[in-house]
Amino acid sequence: MEKELKAGDQAPDFSLPNESGKPISLTNLRGKQVILYFYPKDDTPGCTKEACSFRDSLKRVEKAGSVVLGVSLDDGESHRKFIVKHRLPFPLLCDVNATVSKAYGVYKQKHMYGKKFWGIERSTFLIGEAGIIKAVFRKVKVDGHVDEVLAALKGDG
Repeated sequence: MEKELKAGDQAPDFSLPNESGKPISLTNLRGKQVILYFYPKDDTPGCTKEACSFRDSLKRVEKAGSVVLGVSLDDGESHRKFIVKHRLPFPLLCDVNATVSKAYGVYKQKHMYGKKFWGIERSTFLIGEAGIIKAVFRKVKVDGHVDEVLAALKGDG
């Protein structure tokens, strides 16, 4: 099992296509703080609530010098529908092979309705301007999560 990433670690670099197929890489975001949030599935209740919370707080996030990137195993078409339906003003990245999810240690065996399957464990990484992880939120509970991230962004958390 790979070691779990924690605050102070170098964030694994990545390049993933966004909803339009345009690659977005962590290296190209140096100089900005990045809120990289991994979520299980487009347009499901918890994921919609989380995405809309980030949408509704985006002005505060940007004021703190940060960008938001959502990551799931969904493809571009699914992401585009999700973005349009909920007017999401930030990119959603397509990790269809779970490469980045595995690198960040959020691709886990899950259990639902007596079935076991592999998927994303809802997690958020706050990455500083130099690519160092500032905060890690695992097994995220959606209610109040964006406020936790904003507190960490400002250094109050």
